[in-house]
Amino acid sequence: MRVYILTILTLIFLTSCRTDPNKQVDEGTVKENIYHSKEIGWTIEIPEGWNVTQREETQERQDRGLKAINEAIGIDYDASGLKQLISFQKDRFHVLQSSSEKFEPEYDGEYEENKELVKEMLYELYASRGIKVDTISSKEKIDNLEFNLFHITVYGPKDNIILHQDLYFRYINGLDFGVNLNYIKEKEKIELMRVWKNSKFE
Repeated sequence: MRVYILTILTLIFLTSCRTDPNKQVDEGTVKENIYHSKEIGWTIEIPEGWNVTQREETQERQDRGLKAINEAIGIDYDASGLKQLISFQKDRFHVLQSSSEKFEPEYDGEYEENKELVKEMLYELYASRGIKVDTISSKEKIDNLEFNLFHITVYGPKDNIILHQDLYFRYINGLDFGVNLNYIKEKEKIELMRVWKNSKFE
């Protein structure tokens, strides 16, 4: 079961890296400012001034996310099949992170049921930590492919908005593919949305 909670918990703390970006992904290639995943058939631009996230930091935060899931919800999730695709950021609050995991449905509708469960788990995880959130579920087309979209607004102790999170997910080529966008400022949101919505799928 794919758990988006992992990426939610890790995104705020990611750091960036100026070394070879191809060493920071489990699948796909980066040439200049273009990332391409052969398995997904996906191409996206890395915007100017944004840096690829360092693999070691991603793994460390993923491990912390797994621990938090287990403590809050009691699920011991095996993330060994999770592939980290491209992740890049402007700063710790403005991030795009993507990943994939093999998913073999055993019956019709299993993937959709899994996604609903993930949404419930996300809400429960925030609630267990005393964090107020609002959520909205919808669908959106990216390059004529329909994605499920789960939007989360995160509030601070004074009910001020401290973060927006957009989780896009879709079943592609036998894989559970997810792209997560974190943002708070309008300028960076526009840039994130520009490159994501201009993504190309084969």
